[in-house]
Amino acid sequence: MTPQVLILRAPGINCDLETAYAFEKAGAKAQRIHINQLLESPRLFESFQILCVPGGFSYGDDISSGRILANQIQLYLADVLAAFRDAGKLVLGICNGFQVLIKTGLLVDVHGESGPDATLVWNNCGHFQDRWVRLKTHPQTNNVFLRGIESMYIPMAHAEGRFVARDAETFARLESQGQIALEYAPLNLSKLESPAACDARGTLQFPDNPNGAEGNVAGLSDTTGRVLGLMPHPERHIVPTQHPQWTRRSEQPAEGDGMKIFRNAVQFFE
Repeated sequence: MTPQVLILRAPGINCDLETAYAFEKAGAKAQRIHINQLLESPRLFESFQILCVPGGFSYGDDISSGRILANQIQLYLADVLAAFRDAGKLVLGICNGFQVLIKTGLLVDVHGESGPDATLVWNNCGHFQDRWVRLKTHPQTNNVFLRGIESMYIPMAHAEGRFVARDAETFARLESQGQIALEYAPLNLSKLESPAACDARGTLQFPDNPNGAEGNVAGLSDTTGRVLGLMPHPERHIVPTQHPQWTRRSEQPAEGDGMKIFRNAVQFFE
């Protein structure tokens, strides 16, 4: 069976074509559908096995990144998406899509007006950052999208990507439940074991951790392991020539580091 992927479109989302291409290169069939179509016909979800909320600036990121699209989903599609996940299907949120998922309650619990257990806020530097980062998969996660992946070198591009948990107890619970899925890692691999690479709390310094994320968190999983949100863009490194130093590499790998995420999703249904 060829997995069918629903790529969610909304005003301001601008990574839908690249994301659809990545899924199709992995062997799926992708269809880009506007949020208004889904609001009119929620049963469209039944035809798909994978949902992806791609990156961009949905609704101009008015109020806060992903808030308006997240509100639409919470108000009108929350039950449909919960049923989609509970049916054993997969959900991926990339960058703005991660911001949307974390605000809808699909990734972490949301407590009414007091908000979610964790969120994504402005980068420590106070402005947009666009650079390449190294990620490592947290050893406790069982997320489907990350099977067989130890590390990745992919780009990030965001202004509101700094992960913060409600409190230390909440962070510890998320980690113990395997929900801390991806972490920023030192760009210089020789620094992996160096105490100078991080502060007293274990948080890496800029540019290794480009936004100051608590615990170096770059991606979250839900408790089922079938929903993943991450700030960096795997769809922007699916072929070797997207690597910033591809002309200087003595050997070219078969594909870019981000491609494995999309292959894992497709292989889950084989």
